[in-house]
Formats: sequence, structure tokens, C-alpha cells
Amino acid sequence: MEEDLSQALNSVSLEQKNRKMDTFGLYVVTWNVATAEPPDDVNSLLQLNSPKKPDLYVIGLQEVKAAPLKFVTDLAFEDSWSHVFMNTLAPLGYIKVSSIRMQGLLLLFFSKLEHAPFIRDIQVTYTRTGLYGYWGNKGGVSIRLSFYGHMLCFLNCHLTAHMNYASQRVDDFEYILDAQTFDTKNTPRILDHKVVFWFGDLNFRIEDHGMLFVRNCITSQRFNLLWPKDQLTMMKQKEATLQKFEEGPLDFQPTYKFDLHSDDYDTSGKKRKPAWCDRILWRVKPKSSPTEEANEDGHNEEEPKKQLQEEHKDEFPIKLSQEYYTSKMEYGISDHKPVIGIFHLELKKMYETPLVQVSAEGEWSADFDALITYSLLQSFPSSAWDWIGLYKVGFKSVSDYITYTWVKDDQVSFSDQLFQVYVNKDEIPVLGGECVLCYYSSSLQCIVGISQPFKVQESRAAIEEGLVPENINRLDETVAS
Repeated sequence: MEEDLSQALNSVSLEQKNRKMDTFGLYVVTWNVATAEPPDDVNSLLQLNSPKKPDLYVIGLQEVKAAPLKFVTDLAFEDSWSHVFMNTLAPLGYIKVSSIRMQGLLLLFFSKLEHAPFIRDIQVTYTRTGLYGYWGNKGGVSIRLSFYGHMLCFLNCHLTAHMNYASQRVDDFEYILDAQTFDTKNTPRILDHKVVFWFGDLNFRIEDHGMLFVRNCITSQRFNLLWPKDQLTMMKQKEATLQKFEEGPLDFQPTYKFDLHSDDYDTSGKKRKPAWCDRILWRVKPKSSPTEEANEDGHNEEEPKKQLQEEHKDEFPIKLSQEYYTSKMEYGISDHKPVIGIFHLELKKMYETPLVQVSAEGEWSADFDALITYSLLQSFPSSAWDWIGLYKVGFKSVSDYITYTWVKDDQVSFSDQLFQVYVNKDEIPVLGGECVLCYYSSSLQCIVGISQPFKVQESRAAIEEGLVPENINRLDETVAS
């Protein structure tokens, strides 16, 4: 058995031997939006004028407005913040891969479309810590996934407020780490993932120093004088869990608490002391040591297998570096300023071939039924619930399809290698347009294959009959809805 495993892993290693490391841009945003509606323009927040766009955007918000009626509406139709980010990023070639909402906590994960078939094993979960765990105004939401075979986890938290609750914040964070589990053997908990990002309104304050000293340090940009009394920095010195996480230098002014639509710190009667409440930290999982592999008797029967697997992992290293860590002072709709972190994720891909190859067969128009051809390039748990969606180029998310067809119910022919399914002509947009096909796996809960873009032709019959475009163009109706 061990010999078979060794041969299998060695064959993979030989196959990947000459594969280079690839670098991906990862852009993280955290912002307590204080129940405000989104601004019209988030270009600066996402740095869209930058010549090099990131491959992934991860956006964590806190205090998204969650009044009962609005919350129910948001669950049914998606919230206004999600719409703003989708509408902004979709024209640039990004799709929303996953999201999770727990009352005011919202976490969004966007990817360039080209990476979508290589983002798999997506799971989301949440943990309440408000009102002794019964209320979701505080807590954490997370998205975990496999990116080219590497397991990543993103945790957006809103922790307990006020100066005197630093220990409670750490306890809540540790509770979230213990409480959140995923339905998988290899990475059942957050810290099992290769890379973990922890961010949000963590609510840690600046101790001891008086208001005058703090404001003078901010005015003179001597932020380093405040670091020793930052509660998160202080707690990291004595809490082992926090020591596992890294953070870039706080070379920007504290992001809380501001007067609305202003760069002035709190001028209300409370005069809250400025603090770095909004943070982005990360952890790269260290290699397992031999002592961790042994059981109580000092011997582990699984050790040869584990050792081989660890050697296999070494063939696929992953590195993370932070390029930029700052706040975005120009946004004034909240008493918090947004914080961004730009990272370089360097890794060796575990696979470069999608699970499914899908393509549009022949000419497409609403004048006749169309054919889709697909083939399984690798074995995976396909299902009768798998479907292939027709999308306009620039679509926003998996659910933003024009129409779809079930791969089993609408199958018209198949062989050992190729499968064909049909799309009813009544489902095809009459005025046509640039489109793509995406194969969605219901068991993996993700896109596993994307076609090349292709042109859907205008319907000749519709043109001859002089039909009114706005009454027939299902493509535009779908996109607008």
C-alpha cells in the first residue's frame, strides 16, 4: 500500500518537476460601514486605476444595515453593497465566486474569470458571539476554498467593543476558531488551511496614553510611538493563538472614530480615543514537525504515509508577502475608514487543467435549438444535478445566467469521451451577443469548466418580423433584472 502511494506521489512529482511558481495578486478590504448605504464610486477603494489588477478581491464588511425588513429583502435579492461591488468588478472580468452574510457581517470573494474553474471545495460558515452566542451582531463569517489545489480560508470578524474588553475579544476569536468546522477530512478547521486571512473590525484600542498624546502622535505621523500600547500588539505577546498570525506595520493613522464625512476624529461629547480597530492579519501554516506526527507511545503507524504526503506537499510550496497596508481616508460615510491589504500569493499549481471542457457547437441563434459539447478531462463526482449555464460576457456571478440546461435531462448523445446536450431555441436571446458557457458541478458547488467566448447571432426570423427589440431581447432583460 505504501509502495503504491509512493509511486503515485512520485509520478505526480515528476510531472510537476519543471512547473514554475506562479504569483497571484490578492486584494483584501475590511470596512465597518456603520449601516450606511454604499457610495456611488468604489474605484478608489479597489484601486481600479492601478495598471496591474489583482487576481482576487476579498471584501469583508461589518455593520451592513440589517433592519428586519431590509435583511429579509437582502437575503432574497442580494444587498446593495454586493450589487455595487459586482456592478463595478464584472465589467473588468471578475465574478463573485462566493459570499456569506450574518446580519451586519458580509464577506465577498471575487476572482478573475480565468481562475474560476480552479477554485473548488468552496464552503462557508458563520459563528455568533453577540449576546452569549445567540445574536449575530458580533462574531465571524468565513469562506474557505481550494485555489489551484491550495487550501485558503478567509475570516471576517466583528469583535466585542470598548476599551476594557481586550481579553474578551481574544476569547471570542479563539471561540470562533474552535466553533467553525468544515465538511472535509484534510482541513476541518480554520487553522488547518495552508493560508488563513483574519480581518475585520477587531475593535482593539490604544491603552494608557491620553487623548492629547495620541492626537499629537497622529498629527506628527509618529505612529510607532503608539504601537506598544495597541491592545492587539500587547495581547500577541502573551496569547499563543495570536502569535501564529502576522500583520504589516501600522504606518497609517488609526481608522476609528471619525465624524461622518470628515477627517476629524470624534468631536461628539464622548470624544472616543482614536484606535486601529480595523485590521488585516494572515497566517501561513508551518510544516508539521516529527513530534506532532507521533502518538503517545512515540510511534505512529501512519508515519510512512504521512511522510510521503508531506514530501508531496513540499513539491507544491506556497509563499505570501504583503505589498501594501493602509487606510482609505477619502471615504467618509462611516465613523470607520476602510483598510486595504495588497498581497502577493506565490504558489506552484497542483493542476492546470479544468475538470470539464465545454464548447458551443456550430452556429447559435434563437432560430433553432443549439448544441453544447462537453468532455470530462478528469474524474470528479458528476451528478444529474449538474448544469451548463449560458452567460453574457461580463456576467457577475454564477446565478447571473441567461438560461441553463441540465447535463443529464437534456442530453442527446454521448460516447466514452464526448457528451452533447441541447438548448431550446426559445431560451436563446433573440438579439444575440457575446456569450460563454459554464459547467456547474452541484456536488463541488462551483464552476468546473468555461468555454471560449462565442457569438450568438441575431434571430433572422425576428428581424424579418420586425419585432421590437426591447420586448424580445431576453439577454438584456436578464442582465438588467
